[in-house]
Amino acid sequence: MSAHDQLLVVIDPVARRSDGESVRIAKDVLCGGSEAKICLPDGPEDFARALARRGTRRPVVVGDDRALLRAVSLLHRDRWLGDGALSLVPVGSAVRVAHSLGVPRDAVAAARAVLDGAVRRLDLLVDESDGVVIGDLTVPAVVVPARTTATRWAWEGCRALVRGLVRPAPPPVIRLHRLRVEADGVVLADLDQEVVSVSVRAVGGRAEVTVTPAGEAHPVTAKALTVTVSGPDFRYRADTQITGPVRTRTWTLRAGAWGLTLPTVV
Repeated sequence: MSAHDQLLVVIDPVARRSDGESVRIAKDVLCGGSEAKICLPDGPEDFARALARRGTRRPVVVGDDRALLRAVSLLHRDRWLGDGALSLVPVGSAVRVAHSLGVPRDAVAAARAVLDGAVRRLDLLVDESDGVVIGDLTVPAVVVPARTTATRWAWEGCRALVRGLVRPAPPPVIRLHRLRVEADGVVLADLDQEVVSVSVRAVGGRAEVTVTPAGEAHPVTAKALTVTVSGPDFRYRADTQITGPVRTRTWTLRAGAWGLTLPTVV
């Protein structure tokens, strides 16, 4: 049995709880076609220890997008991603990122791709704190519920009862950002203008940046290797996680920084 056929299969606990049948099927396919060591971590710490003890085995994650992101983050910090390749069998409801990367939706097809597929090198966005983004990054506008006092609601409730009508809740308030957005040092937006959102994604070896300003102005786009967003406290969504508040963050595009095993294109 070659080193290529020796797998470390790490089955995320969320996958085991959410869809045990798909996990069983994936295990059967992987064990039937390779020398597979099965790990059943109880939580994030066990998950990290299992990957750290992978030795020469190829790591295979059975789980959702969060499990994939956790594995990529851990292997990036181990500085292993540049040399090795990760495989994924998506199990769970939150697998949008995995599917967008080309991983099959079906557990059997995904497991067969682990055994027979080819490694595709993918880009990675890395921030200054070593956080990684494998899919989309967004700084969205914040939806804030309209503020009302308890006294007003009590009074409105009494009036509604008297009139036999129910007054609809006030609409939420959209809070825009004032951010400075730089792409390779070029300013795309500054603090004197409001923006609805900022999005960044890796496309063809560059970070594609889109800034959507408030009002009727057209979105501003650019491609760069480094993107910096700064301004008053803001939160951002990186793949499945919301991070912040922060006042500045810089992401650097690393082309072909990690490998994912995907079905061979015929």
